[in-house]
Amino acid sequence: MILTLRRTLGNRYAFVVAAATFLALLSAAGLRAAPGVLILPLEKAFHWDRGTISLAAGIGIFLYGLTGPFAAALMQSFGVRRTISLALLLMAVSTGLSAFMTQSWQYVATWGVMAGVGSGAVAMVLGATIVNRWFVQRRGLMLGLLTAATATGSLVFLPAMAWIADHGGWRPVVLTVAAVAAIMAPICWLLIPESPDAIGQRPFGAPEDWTPPPKGSASNALASAFGALHRASKTRTFWLLFGGFFICGLTTNGLIGVHMIAFCGDRGLPEVKAAGLLALMGLFDLFGTTASGWLTDRYDPRKLLFMYYALRGLSLIYLPFSDFSIMSLSVFAVFYGLDWIATVPPTVRLATEAFGDRDGPIVFGWIGAGHQLGAATAAIGAGVIRAQQGQYLQAFVIAGLAGLLAAGASLMVRRSLVASAA
Repeated sequence: MILTLRRTLGNRYAFVVAAATFLALLSAAGLRAAPGVLILPLEKAFHWDRGTISLAAGIGIFLYGLTGPFAAALMQSFGVRRTISLALLLMAVSTGLSAFMTQSWQYVATWGVMAGVGSGAVAMVLGATIVNRWFVQRRGLMLGLLTAATATGSLVFLPAMAWIADHGGWRPVVLTVAAVAAIMAPICWLLIPESPDAIGQRPFGAPEDWTPPPKGSASNALASAFGALHRASKTRTFWLLFGGFFICGLTTNGLIGVHMIAFCGDRGLPEVKAAGLLALMGLFDLFGTTASGWLTDRYDPRKLLFMYYALRGLSLIYLPFSDFSIMSLSVFAVFYGLDWIATVPPTVRLATEAFGDRDGPIVFGWIGAGHQLGAATAAIGAGVIRAQQGQYLQAFVIAGLAGLLAAGASLMVRRSLVASAA
């Protein structure tokens, strides 16, 4: 059946590969969103403090980002098909094992370490690899759609997971996540060949005389990754972009993504409604990121980043002092959703302008690792603050001030090609 489908579609089979990749990224996004739903049920079941529970989320987010720059090397040497299938199996095994945990260190080991590494291999580095291998035309569109899978993952999974947790506790949530990852592993194995030439096809939009590019080795990929980092780290521009994206992760995935549901619970809002707010953010993130890409083609990306970070910082400072009505929270969710990953298109453009077409994408991979480092810092730090002070006020104010700092730093980024000739 799969062979018949490949012969029938020809080079349009690339869209089947993209769809399977989208579903895999969706699964990883759902796994990364689950710790925000699990905080309150785990507190109730095990009486662990919020700082301890947040540690697992923070480690998972950090490893999710750190794995990305190295996953490309593994895909080159071990293969995309094998890497994605084994990563999904690791996600399924780690989250499934957590159903039997009785100690907090077991939660850190399963959801923090194992699931962090597994989901890190099913991240945007996978999307970029698939698009580059399978598409010559419509690359921008397909990469945009695969990027949106992270937001759509929250949109699809969070309300359902919150409902499950509300009616059945934490264990059915982790088993559901494990089942989704386990189902996706064989689907990806069947539907995603190693490359178009492996099945006698050309990438979508490739000319008749297209020939497969030479396959690089894992050692070359690692050398390129560390070489680009070495060259970029000598510039102020890299550290400004890295610091800005660190704060981007701190103010989104780490604080809002992990702690928003628990924060709403502290203020008396039911978990399912709080998850609905995050899903609303995910929906509007699709529009915000698309609009940001359109604006980046027309305006100075530094000024766009200034606007995004400044408005984000002010909104975080305002939130703890709001009346927490459904109306005010809904307005916050819509606004914050539009701004969630709107920072990505201008940051990618600045990295390319500053470091050139060769190093720019690799440097952005390292900048993305900074995003997850910031997210891990907020996930752990906000949990510790809540455990010590009994409230999140200070965590939101600190994050808001950090957003204002990132806004100012964005205007200091140089747009010249400082490393393209390196």
